[in-house]
Amino acid sequence: MWCGLGIACSAPATLSELRLAEQRADAGDVDGAVTAYRAAQTRCGALRPARRARAACGDALLGEAEVLEHAGRTQPAIQTYLAIPTRAGDDAATAATAIYRAGVLLLGDHQVSAAWTQLWRAVTDFPDEPIAGDALRALVIDGRRRDARALADQLGRLLTPLAETQVADNLLWWLADLTEHELGNAAAARALHDRIYTDYPASGLRDDARWHAARISRALGDPRGAVARLRALLATREVALGAGSYFSIWLDDAQLELGKVLRDDLHDLAGAARAFRQLPEDYPASILRDDALYELAVTLEQAHDHPAACAALARLARDFPDSKYIARGRELCR
Repeated sequence: MWCGLGIACSAPATLSELRLAEQRADAGDVDGAVTAYRAAQTRCGALRPARRARAACGDALLGEAEVLEHAGRTQPAIQTYLAIPTRAGDDAATAATAIYRAGVLLLGDHQVSAAWTQLWRAVTDFPDEPIAGDALRALVIDGRRRDARALADQLGRLLTPLAETQVADNLLWWLADLTEHELGNAAAARALHDRIYTDYPASGLRDDARWHAARISRALGDPRGAVARLRALLATREVALGAGSYFSIWLDDAQLELGKVLRDDLHDLAGAARAFRQLPEDYPASILRDDALYELAVTLEQAHDHPAACAALARLARDFPDSKYIARGRELCR
């Protein structure tokens, strides 16, 4: 763009057509919004820098389809979404989002075969886009009630070709879920969960996978396997402390479960007591602190240390006067 006298100037940072489209959509003027979004599509490429142009063009393309979708014009919305990938250039995020939304609309319109085609396309053609995980979830939610075995087989076939992509851990997660609940093979499900944190240690599903692998281990009668996985999950707390990172939501649950497995399955009362004592210390904001104190008292009573059990219950009554365990505690320390 040239401003005159041979001096170059930058394109505007935002598009008035996009603002107008949003205003018309908010006012319920669907056709006016569509017209404005189409005008924005013709001008968005002039924006600078290029990343701003890409964002604006993506908003303009998706905005046209979205306004049709929200107006209940399902078929035009589907067709508009499906036309976006060929118009989005190298904008994979916009193309993947459009395909996913088309698939969801097709599914809601009971066009199952067409819906699955688009949802699988979002997974296999754009496996490094976050929306691929959403598409996979939609496929599993719909497919598990249709033919869980066929769906699991398809997920299994994709594990190798998509192993190096961002959606790979999601494939393992959903295959593990189907394998446990629909196919009834807990041991195989545990192995799949184990692969998530082994093969994809940076996965956002890593800690969930460890928790479920530990849960399944206990259900399979493998308490030592459960303990090993729970301790591996709890070890991430030390890593997080050192790195200034987040704590997994499973940590306090894992600490409590570790104590129960040690006490009830492995009969390690001393180890269980240490685990229960650790929970209030390491997780001072946990809602499970009163659970831990009660379980500590039960453990100490089993170890024939009645005074220590009553001391734990006294702390429970002092720190958590509304706890559901108060009445139970009175049975231990009459």
